[in-house]
Parts: sequence; C-alpha cells; structure tokens
Amino acid sequence: MKFATSQHDRIALIKEIAERKAKLTAIKRKSASVIRQVRVTNVSKSKTNLMAEDTSKNPNYWTDAPKYAKQYYGEVYHETTKYDNDWG
Repeated sequence: MKFATSQHDRIALIKEIAERKAKLTAIKRKSASVIRQVRVTNVSKSKTNLMAEDTSKNPNYWTDAPKYAKQYYGEVYHETTKYDNDWG
C-alpha cells in the first residue's frame, strides 16, 4: 500500500490510480464484447444443432437408468441399492 505524505506524492498517486482504472475499464469493455460474441455464437450453434436432430426425442434423456447409474456412480450406486429388495 502506498502512502502520500506531500502534495506532490498525492498528485502522483492519484494519477497512477486514474491510469490503472482507465486500463481496467478498457479491459472490462473488451472482455464484455468478447463474452457477448461467444454467447451469441453458442446460442446460434445450439439452435441449429437442435433443429438438425429429431425433435421427437429428448437428447438429454437417458433411457437406461441402471446402466447410467452404474457408469457414472459405480460402487456407490451398488452399495446404496444392494439391500433394496430385502424389505420383506
């Protein structure tokens, strides 16, 4: 942290802070425009991909639940469900 003890030091410190803020503002402005472009590109790509696929099927729906659980959860799934049929 810098401290200004004289009038000359204060002015130099204020100038340095103003330059830093100007640089950060420029960087934020550039970043925002890049992020906006990426979002627009991703949205347009996803819309075209959904139109190309069969709309009667949900691409996010996993049809084989036990296979999905075994693949992604493995032993945890097995240990959790191994006593499910022992209720009586």
